[in-house]
Amino acid sequence: MKYWLCSTALALTLATPGLAQDDHLDPNATPGGGIVVTYKDDVATLDPAIGYDWQNWSMIKSLFDGLMDYVPGTTDLRPGLAESYDVSEDGLTYTFRLRSGVTFHNGREMTAEDVKYSLDRVTRPETQSPGAGFFGMIEGFEAVESGAADSLSGVTVIDPQTVEIRLSRPDATFLHVLALNFASVVPQEAVEAAGDDFGKQPVGTGAFRLADWTIGQRVVFEKNADYWRAGLPYLDTITFEVGQEPVVALLRLQNGEVDIPGDGIPPAKFQEVMNDPAQAERVVIGGQLHTGYITLNVTMEPFDRPEVRRAINMAINKDRIVQIINGRAVPANQPLPPSMPGYTEGYEGYAYDVEGAKALLAEAGLADGFATELYVMNTDPNPRIAQAIQQDLAAIGIQLQILSLAQANVIEAGGTPGGAPMIWSGGMAWIADFPDPSNFYGPILGCAGAVEGGWNWSWYCNPALDAMAVEADSMTGEDEADARLAKWSDVYMGVMEDAPWVPVFNEQRYTMKSPRMGGDDALYVDPVAIPVNYDYVYVTE
Repeated sequence: MKYWLCSTALALTLATPGLAQDDHLDPNATPGGGIVVTYKDDVATLDPAIGYDWQNWSMIKSLFDGLMDYVPGTTDLRPGLAESYDVSEDGLTYTFRLRSGVTFHNGREMTAEDVKYSLDRVTRPETQSPGAGFFGMIEGFEAVESGAADSLSGVTVIDPQTVEIRLSRPDATFLHVLALNFASVVPQEAVEAAGDDFGKQPVGTGAFRLADWTIGQRVVFEKNADYWRAGLPYLDTITFEVGQEPVVALLRLQNGEVDIPGDGIPPAKFQEVMNDPAQAERVVIGGQLHTGYITLNVTMEPFDRPEVRRAINMAINKDRIVQIINGRAVPANQPLPPSMPGYTEGYEGYAYDVEGAKALLAEAGLADGFATELYVMNTDPNPRIAQAIQQDLAAIGIQLQILSLAQANVIEAGGTPGGAPMIWSGGMAWIADFPDPSNFYGPILGCAGAVEGGWNWSWYCNPALDAMAVEADSMTGEDEADARLAKWSDVYMGVMEDAPWVPVFNEQRYTMKSPRMGGDDALYVDPVAIPVNYDYVYVTE
């Protein structure tokens, strides 16, 4: 839901002070109890400024809050820690009034100073936040990003309950950005006390607080009894058990020992599950704004040559890869998925053409091919997909060594300069943080994401396309909506010309839950609390 600016100041006000009365409580929910969620890999971090993967995103969202939020199970914006906000006529100044009486898990009341500190922190280079680029529209971002300043000049504390944020340009995505985990409000004293370990000692205002973390075994959340949304959460505890192979997790689900297998249905068991009515009724299917892709590090030879990158695009048999995941996707031809606004209709991308790929390599002076490495997450089916990619590239003379690693190690390699020549994004593939074409660009294709610790693993930076992206997001008027999407289409066509990626497929999401889990199915494939909105699910027994 977009809040388009009008000729007069726009205001959205919720008048209830203190505890918020949530309109989305489930009258059938039974408070109490706990659930068990499994993952193969340990959790990398619970720091909202850092965490940015499939596994920790919904965990972080339950520990922290931001000024804005979403209606559960949807992409509709609503106020979060902000009780209300106003927008100036020129669309450049936002004034947020905070809810009173909201406390952090350490018992201290949250204030506007905490909002400013949190936004300053996430944009400072030393934080190495993969989401820093999202905040580029805030006045003073460039100075903080360059190290010339340590505080955003556009964020001003008016009083303990009011914060003003000035933008350097109108931006159609700003309220969505404030609903991202990266914009979560954190207490300075807790961050400074924990230092580099804040990701292991998180303190937020969220529905749950961290109760225990035994590295390599489990992470336990407990209910925040002082949560500012009255009546939430329903659950008393969530136990995330790690080190669980997906096939074992499925067996434990069948035995009543697990409530949600976090890594999903193992591909090798997919047909068995779907053909068994008793198991199939536990499956939740949801559409998602997703693209799985191969990154090509444009700063490393020979991927610094466009001909090589285009050749690799032409060498990949995407239909065969879709078959590996039981047809749960469609082949991709561009970064945006087909259901995303701004998708370029009629564009076919790079056709599968082995001979054409060989010719392009020869044109680049690599007729005999070359050797390189592909990093891949070690959860099935990703290693099998990597083997298919290996076979495809062998057909054009490229010898590919596969490095199958834990998710955190792949992410680290991707965010390290010169760390990974190629990465298959599976298990970490891009799902939109919000339903807008800009979200597929800034963090994973824009210059701001091509930094240490960033998510732009191709290290691709095209300043001209960055400028077009800024121009597109400055088009905030309702009468400019179509022109804005056309501009974004042009950006992505420019990306495909440069070919820093191989877009491979757009996947549907399949997850499972135990028979005792309650709540709307949309909560288990939540588009913004990916994968599960733990604040609103409950147990029925």
